[in-house]
Amino acid sequence: MAETINGLYKAEVIWRQRSWPSDSAVEMATLRWVDRYNNHRLFGSIGHNPPAEAEDNYYAALENVDMAA
Repeated sequence: MAETINGLYKAEVIWRQRSWPSDSAVEMATLRWVDRYNNHRLFGSIGHNPPAEAEDNYYAALENVDMAA
């Protein structure tokens, strides 16, 4: 799994730009990509929702579960 995400990161961020002006430019592009990947990208395996929204829905559902006596 890590190799897949690493390859996706390289394809979407690193290889898109031929050369990078500085290390900090790579760092900022990486931070933007991670934010998009974790909070905005739609995942089919969780109902085509962003992961952050799916997590919020999960915890909201846990609060609504009745406790057994």
